[in-house]
Amino acid sequence: MDTKVLEKINKLEQTYCKGCLLKEVNRTEGSKSAAHSFCITECSVGIDMKMYGNKL
Repeated sequence: MDTKVLEKINKLEQTYCKGCLLKEVNRTEGSKSAAHSFCITECSVGIDMKMYGNKL
């Protein structure tokens, strides 16, 4: 497994995703899966994380 890719994903999550207001709003107004769907399809950080994940 590529540890550099994992480090990039973890850094993105710690920097941008922890405490993300959009994620919290989507969770409270929708559901956990709706928030996840938003993050991986519409959020630029989530799209980058998905790209790195595909490299694994």
